[in-house]
Parts: sequence; structure tokens; C-alpha cells
Amino acid sequence: MADGVRAAVLGASGYAGGELLRLLAGHPSIEITVVAGRDAAGSTVAGSHPHLSALPSSSLVIEAIDTDAIASRADLVFSALPNGVSSTVVPALLGAGATVIDLSGDFRLEAAAYPEWYGFDHPAPAWLDEAVYGLPELFAERIAGAKLVANPGCYPTPVVLGCAPLLASGLIDGPIRVDGKTGLSGAGRARTDATLFTATEESIRPYRIPGHQHTPEMERALTLASGRAAAVVFTPHLVPTVRGVVTTSYATLGRGATTDALTACLAAAYAGCAFIRTLPPGGMVDSKRTRGTNVVELQAVADPRTGTAIVIGALDNLIKGAAGQAIQNANLVHGWPETTALPTIAVYP
Repeated sequence: MADGVRAAVLGASGYAGGELLRLLAGHPSIEITVVAGRDAAGSTVAGSHPHLSALPSSSLVIEAIDTDAIASRADLVFSALPNGVSSTVVPALLGAGATVIDLSGDFRLEAAAYPEWYGFDHPAPAWLDEAVYGLPELFAERIAGAKLVANPGCYPTPVVLGCAPLLASGLIDGPIRVDGKTGLSGAGRARTDATLFTATEESIRPYRIPGHQHTPEMERALTLASGRAAAVVFTPHLVPTVRGVVTTSYATLGRGATTDALTACLAAAYAGCAFIRTLPPGGMVDSKRTRGTNVVELQAVADPRTGTAIVIGALDNLIKGAAGQAIQNANLVHGWPETTALPTIAVYP
């Protein structure tokens, strides 16, 4: 590790924190020197994540969050703290010279949007202009060398990747109506009545409509990536699985656009991208094929009868939707191969 980077993982006891620790164990240029959090402070990594007991980091004790202590022992910080908490911690880390990959929603929007969509006034609005939106396949040049990367949400990732090239090319037009489905791990590790087995088994239910916080993130990222103003209607659903996100986006089909044209546009946009799998016409995405990987599956279908384009994406919400994408961003920031420590082969069945 003579040329390595010292890294801290904040929110280490959560699902995303656990995936960061698991994946980073295979990174040749990153050494985990600090794990920190709130509720689990005093526990070891193995105590919070028994499945990680074989890792070198398993004996590390999860510390209370002390920004000075963290910054003195880490050059790179992955913050998997909850929305509204991360923005109270990250500015001090940045001020002390650390690079931060933030997995919360705290640096994805403009300051004026936070009271409406997140329910708080942003405590560090000046840093919002410095944050780079971390969707690597679309913004790699901006991410390289960035000091603060706002890791995208799990729902926006497949929506923006699937729709942005089609919007930019004029093959689709808005508004874009998005139906999203996610497994229980997307709700986080905190126990609530809504995520009990008895409440979720054999249940599919919408939630947080029409005010889900990923709505303005989708609009902002689509506009940034395509150069065209985007309006999104988003309805998320909780389904009785552990992992996986599937989003189905409906938009107005451009004149003369076909399934072949939509597919060719996506294939061209992501040619050479290790983590994008564009399915051929007739193929159907399957979240199971992305389980345990940093891969997004995309498909696009034209329905000329109704003049509708249907764009579908699938991913593992804890990897490409959180921890894996954060590591992909860290790789870009530091100039390492983008695929370092990131799996592309799914766990199946």
C-alpha cells in the first residue's frame, strides 16, 4: 500500500456500508483505516456484519463520528450516512482536505429543493455547487479529480442511463412517467413496521407519492445529461424481495422511432462501458441477472400503436445503486481503472 489511499467508511453498520467494506476488501489501492457511524459505535465490523468476519477490516471498531479524527487518518471518505446527516459532517471533512464520495441525497440537488423534497434546509449550500453528480457512464470527465462526488440514487441510475441518450437524440420526448420497484434493502437496515416480514410478504405497494425525493434528482440529471428540460412523474413500489431495482419509463415516441432505433442509440451511447448491458430487441431485463454486480441492464421498446417509448432498467440497488457505484466513482477520481474491485458476474439463481 505504499502508493495506496487511506479510506474511511461512515455509516459502516448499514447495508450500503457493509457492501462498501466487502467490495473494498478486494481493492488493491485502498486501505480501510477508519469505520465510523452513529448507532453502532463501539461495535466491531464483524459484530455489525457477521458475514464479513473473514475480512481484514472485521476487527476494526466502529467509532463515533469525529471529523478531525477521521480526516487525520483518511484521504478518501465514503459517507453512507442517512439523508440530512451526511451534509452536517461532510463539509468539515472536505475542509480538512479529504475527498468525499457521498451516498446520501444531500448533495444531489439545488439548495432550494431540500425543504420540499427532503424536509430540511441544507446546512452547507455552498458545497452544492462544488459537488459533481456521480453517474460515471455520463459524467466521467467531470468526476475525474473531483473533491466531492454525489453518488446517484438507486432509482435515478437506470432511469437516467436509459432515457438520457434517447432524449438527447430526439427519439423520445417528455414528460417521462416512471414506475419503479425495489426490494426491502432499499429501505435501509432500520427496523420499521412497514418492512416487517408480515407486512411485506405477498405485498406490492406504492409509497411516498407524488413526493419521492428521487423525482427532482431524475429531472435534474436528465436535463444535465441530455441538454433538454425533463419533467418526471415517479411512482415507486416496495416488493417482497431483498435486492434489486426495476424501473419502467414511459415517454412520447419520436416521429418514426422504432425499437431498433432506440436500441441502437443506447448501444452506441454505452459502447465500451463495462457496466452497461443493452439488451437486443426482444430481450427482457431481469434484476436477478444483476444481483451481486455493478451492472445495469437496459432495454428500449417502441409501441407505435400508442406512440409510446418504453425504457426499462434493472440493477442491484446495493451495488450499482449504492456501494459499487461509489467505488466506481472513487476509481475515476483517482485515475484507477474504472472496473477495479467491481463484479460483473451475477450470483444466480
